[in-house]
Amino acid sequence: MRPRSQKVNAARATDRKDYSPLTARTQSLYAPIDPVAFDCVTFIVVRAGGARLFSEFGCRHVNVGDVVVLSANTLCGAEPEGGITTTTLYLDREYLIDQVFWQYAAQFNTRHDANAFLETNYAEPAQVVRLGEARAGLLMPWLDELTALSLDGVSPERFYRAQALLFSILDIVVPMLAMTGERISSTQRSTSLPVLPRHRRFRPLRTEAREVADMLRNQMSTRWTISEIAASVHLSTSQLRRIFVEAFGKSPIAYLTMLRVEKMIELLRTTDFPIASIASEVGWGDSDFAARQFRRSVGVSPSEYRLISDKARFSSYPE
Repeated sequence: MRPRSQKVNAARATDRKDYSPLTARTQSLYAPIDPVAFDCVTFIVVRAGGARLFSEFGCRHVNVGDVVVLSANTLCGAEPEGGITTTTLYLDREYLIDQVFWQYAAQFNTRHDANAFLETNYAEPAQVVRLGEARAGLLMPWLDELTALSLDGVSPERFYRAQALLFSILDIVVPMLAMTGERISSTQRSTSLPVLPRHRRFRPLRTEAREVADMLRNQMSTRWTISEIAASVHLSTSQLRRIFVEAFGKSPIAYLTMLRVEKMIELLRTTDFPIASIASEVGWGDSDFAARQFRRSVGVSPSEYRLISDKARFSSYPE
């Protein structure tokens, strides 16, 4: 739950020296934070105060002792209730896969087995773990030390200590995560796949994928079909989907949906335009379809989100 201007996750780092597979940041928030997606796994530990969260799990209240766990490319926003203090862990998913592989070394043959295990057993993209204040209190010294170690990036000399602190935290949180064994809910998405942080790729990003991403962002209101998108870069639809998912972790249409939802969030908060007009402006002619896509990504309908945002904005005004 970080403001756009203060994002520190690996997805936004462009300089290789700034990269770390694990980073911790503590902050206090008093103003609403629009839903935003990261391309790494995040663990958000609530240390003080409370907030209402919006994500694929719907609208949930979180308080001291709660931990929010988000997979890569999952939108999540917050409306602090007075204020909230959190420590957020940003974890490279490839790093997590390595840990799971060695954790289950007796039964896994390759890292692909570990990846399949994560995608099946932890398929929910967003969860709230209710640790309780007493158990969460055990985490606080570890979180403080890990945050201090990662202020300027975890140095190689202190990496083992940072890793030990992380493992101590995960030892308490992970056993309480819901495990499904199979995809059982509508939020367990097959249209969005976790992806490496983009600056960490081991091969160049395909030009066609970058061109499509730029085109979708700049021409969001166009009523695109996958065939039209593929034709714009002279690829078949299957080729386009393969290279785009490799680059951005989502199919082109799923990526476009995320962009449109983010733009709807901005317009719902900053304008009084009718929801149908907002849906049309971002490229959805059917307002009912737009509302379904919005609810799927944010957890509430556009009208509910606008009402909650208005209440939060007015309640922050001085009397």
